Amino acid sequence: MTALPSIKQLRYLVALADEKHFGLAARACFVAQSTLSAGIIELEAQLGMPVAERTNRKVILTPLGEKLAERARLILREAEDMVQLAAAEQGPLTGEFHLGVIPTIAPYLLPAILPKLRDNYPDLKLFIREEQTDRLLEKLGAGSIDAAILALPYPMDGVATALLGKDRFLLACPAGHLLAEKSTVSTAELANEPLLLLEDGHCLRDHALAACDLAGREKNQGFEATSLQTLTQMVAGGLGLTLLPQMAIDAGIARGLDIAIVALDHQSANREIGICWRKTSTRAAEIEILASVFRLPLH
Repeated sequence: MTALPSIKQLRYLVALADEKHFGLAARACFVAQSTLSAGIIELEAQLGMPVAERTNRKVILTPLGEKLAERARLILREAEDMVQLAAAEQGPLTGEFHLGVIPTIAPYLLPAILPKLRDNYPDLKLFIREEQTDRLLEKLGAGSIDAAILALPYPMDGVATALLGKDRFLLACPAGHLLAEKSTVSTAELANEPLLLLEDGHCLRDHALAACDLAGREKNQGFEATSLQTLTQMVAGGLGLTLLPQMAIDAGIARGLDIAIVALDHQSANREIGICWRKTSTRAAEIEILASVFRLPLH
């Protein structure tokens, strides 16, 4: 009988393909470097071919190693689906579940939802991964996470989506600003205002501009931030105005700051929040349950 690679060896190979470094790959697999190295050597012995070229500084996978790593990802995903299928038979939302959430949602949505999730599903062991949309979709496709909570619309292939709700945008401006006294502000009134935005790579930036008919707006050179918290502090410092999502306001992001929050009169000034998963996932029914827990309140 042909000796087959073990699941452990396949995990080591995929980690090595991702990290291109034995030490980092070992850390990703929570094993000693010597253990991972021995596993790769055993795999090469079974295959009768090298899967990696070693140097003092880095690892380069051979062409065969690259092909095998891609196959290994598929095998690992199928193996994980087998475990999840068995867990689903024991009851919904039990065992491990890996959920990705983008940074402009995670700190505002999760604190309110996680206690409820823990109370209703005590056997669920939830792992949260906070990263930007592109990276989460890569992990979803590779099977590293089971589902992702994102802001929509966003181009995606091979995924199913459930809408959690709409999150409207509001204007944040220094308390002494002329617009701070208004009950609502039109997007036309923002045309000549210094609008502070998140840096490129954050989908909230594009969603906010598109939703408020401000797409193509010039960057405010020198004033871009990596988080909504930083943007809010910049507004409080009088550096400009910004657009904040309702869930961040509800979570108290502007609490204690000398900032005015003003509604926008644009009907489509919102972003859609959705949860997405692989169409082939065996946990689709569980994710639908999860969606009902995460559904946003109406404003």
